[in-house]
Amino acid sequence: MKKANHDGFPLDRYDISLLAALQLNTHATHQELGDSIHLSASQVSRRIQRLEAAGFIRAHVALLDPARLGLGVRAISYVTLARHGDEEGTSFERDILSIPEVVECFAVTGESDYILKIFAADLSALSESVLKRLTRMKGVASIRSNIVLQCVKSTTQLPLSHVSAAG
Repeated sequence: MKKANHDGFPLDRYDISLLAALQLNTHATHQELGDSIHLSASQVSRRIQRLEAAGFIRAHVALLDPARLGLGVRAISYVTLARHGDEEGTSFERDILSIPEVVECFAVTGESDYILKIFAADLSALSESVLKRLTRMKGVASIRSNIVLQCVKSTTQLPLSHVSAAG
């Protein structure tokens, strides 16, 4: 097992257990979290503050249900740029931030330069408001999209089994 020591910040077994518990329910009280990992509420509070300050916890969020909000179409799009240079990539990355339907954008190696995860109300909205905007972006050579038929797995929980407790 690889030791978790990021920038001189070792994680002990309580930190790892707390991170796992928070991934399951960030809405749990410090007392509830403490009961589940065998620490007091005040110790949990201090550890959460320390983990946030160290950058292990980026945010506490509510996960919304896209279908309940009328976002019935999910697409994965593969974008290839015409040229590979700093200006084209920087321009694309800046422009993609202005499209709220694009919820994730990954710069990748392989056949495409970017992979996008997109939510839209329907196929028309996907075509008109998202894909047409993408094709008009400076430097975009091609876009290939797949419509998601069924979501088999979707999670925000990161695996922690590879992290060993320090000391």
